[in-house]
Formats: sequence, structure tokens, C-alpha cells
Amino acid sequence: MNNKVALITGGSKGIGFGIAEALLKDGFKVAITSRSQESADSAAKELNDGENVLALAADVKDFQSQKDAVAKVLKKWGQIDVLVANAGVGYFSSILDMDVDIWKDTIDTNLTGVFYSVKAAVEEIKKSKGYIITISSLAGTNFFEKGSAYNASKFGLTGFTQSIMLDLRKFGVKVSTIMPGSVATYFNDHEPNAASDAWKIQPEDIGQMVSDLLKMNPRTLPSKIEVRPTTPQ
Repeated sequence: MNNKVALITGGSKGIGFGIAEALLKDGFKVAITSRSQESADSAAKELNDGENVLALAADVKDFQSQKDAVAKVLKKWGQIDVLVANAGVGYFSSILDMDVDIWKDTIDTNLTGVFYSVKAAVEEIKKSKGYIITISSLAGTNFFEKGSAYNASKFGLTGFTQSIMLDLRKFGVKVSTIMPGSVATYFNDHEPNAASDAWKIQPEDIGQMVSDLLKMNPRTLPSKIEVRPTTPQ
């Protein structure tokens, strides 16, 4: 996989950062996005891979921002082989307390934002006969109390990904969605803790999963993957 190019949204921390680490080890050139250029630059410095990392400020809720990110990747490396649509948010409250702006931010980020990322990159992915991977959630098939906005966004994302998989496989493009359970990340303002989060899926575990998907024989497509902690707490 040397010299292939991956674009990872929300790549400055958590799952996105874990995926970036894994793909760099595989020989990829990696572009990571964050809403903050400072956060993207800090993550790129931590990844410490010089010219093989491109740090970009881009907001998935803004289609032009996604098109600009794709253009910058093409300007630097001339191709995009893999898109990992990872950026996401989570807010949890009863419908009785759900703020309209929170609903909108959740849907705009977790669902429309993925559409924007895919739409901006899909023609380049077609050219490279590449791979699109979305990061959904077990909440994309399992509803729970106080999860109306998050469930709606992730149910939609799971369906969106499975549908575009059928749209694009005729062009030699592979599409998968990964649906994690509890992951030790900064999600929902959580601060990861090595001791208390040891039982959870780790970001590097999702990174390994993405790496394994990309190494799968081209004839085989794991289109929807559920992953959960071995021993939940």
C-alpha cells in the first residue's frame, strides 16, 4: 500500500488519529482534517511523519470546505485512494429536553457531513478504484433511551453507506461501514483514561481494522462490521 493516499475526516484525535497512525505504518500518505487548523497541526506533529502527513482545517458541515480539502490533497499528492469519513458528535438527552440546535448539529455532522465528504471525493475515488469507509456506531442499528438525535444520525449513516456501496461497487469502488461500541476516545467530552477505559475498544484497534479492510482480497467486501468490547462494563 506504499504511496497510496488517504483522507481522514476528524483525524486529529480519537478514532481518526488511530486510523492515521495505522495507515502511516502501512506506507500511506495521510491527510487529516479538523475544524481547527491548530488541532490538525498538533496531531500532524504528533504523528511525526513529515511530508507523509497533511494537516487541514475543514468542517464536514460545509460542502465547500470538503471540496477545498479534496483539492488541497490533490494539489499535494495528485490522488485519493481512501476516504475515511470519521468526524462525528454525540449529544444525549430525552426528546423532552432536546434542543433544536443540538438536533441539527448532530444530523448535519454525523449524516449530512458524511454525504458532503463522500460527494466531494467520490470522483477521485472512482478514478483510483479506491475505498470509502464510514465510521457509524452500534447505535446505527440499536436504539436507546435519550439517543433520538444520535440514533437517527447513525441509523441514517448505516443506511447511506450500505446504499452507496451498491451504487459504487460497479465502478470497482469498495465501501464499508465500521460500527463500534464503546471506544476510549474524547467523544461526548469524555477524557480518555488508561485505567478506567482499559476495557473499551482502543482507537488503534479501529486503525488495525481499517488496515485489515484495505488488505482484503479485492474479490471480497465486508460491507458492514460491528465491533464491541470483549468484556463490557
